[in-house]
Amino acid sequence: MTRLSNKSYQWQTLLSMSVYVVLLLLVWPLARTVEGWAAKGLLALAPVLPMLYLFALMARRIRESDELEQRMHLVALGVATMLTAALSLVGGFLAAAHVLAIDGSILIWVFPLMMASYGIVRSVMVRRYGGDMFACAGDSGIPGYVRALLVAVLMAVVAAFAYVKNDDQLWGVFAGMAAAFIAFAMLQLIRHRRQKAALADDRRQG
Repeated sequence: MTRLSNKSYQWQTLLSMSVYVVLLLLVWPLARTVEGWAAKGLLALAPVLPMLYLFALMARRIRESDELEQRMHLVALGVATMLTAALSLVGGFLAAAHVLAIDGSILIWVFPLMMASYGIVRSVMVRRYGGDMFACAGDSGIPGYVRALLVAVLMAVVAAFAYVKNDDQLWGVFAGMAAAFIAFAMLQLIRHRRQKAALADDRRQG
């Protein structure tokens, strides 16, 4: 089996997220309208399939990494797991005491929370060891600002869908997330251009 390149991993991750969004918006709602527990179950679990593929992709990525990369991946996953568990515990106690009104749909946000925590912690780890989480050369993969813009597009699609469905709460959440990723993409683009300019200056001076 050939080693999974960084660019291939990133494109497959974005593809999995895109399929997840499509199934979540177009297939999952049908579970509320069909008859029969088997059909309901299959439609309700359809968005899980691309996420299971993403889990396998992450496992392969970690397995093929060197020892330092594995350490960063596992530390990030460990911190993300503890953070998610702590928030789930707090939410569970507050819900049990009727302080918060939480239904089962909140579980959908557990995985995105873990992935966001994982990404932040791994970024910190990479910087700590002198790397660049959003490097743009060689096998480093898709530039950071491009990835952020692609995620922003996905968030904007969900926001537009929620707007059409008159779901003001969902619309507000995903519109805000899309705006945040666009702002992040702009920051990454500025950083990328500054790095290119600094590299060009170094070459001229050398």
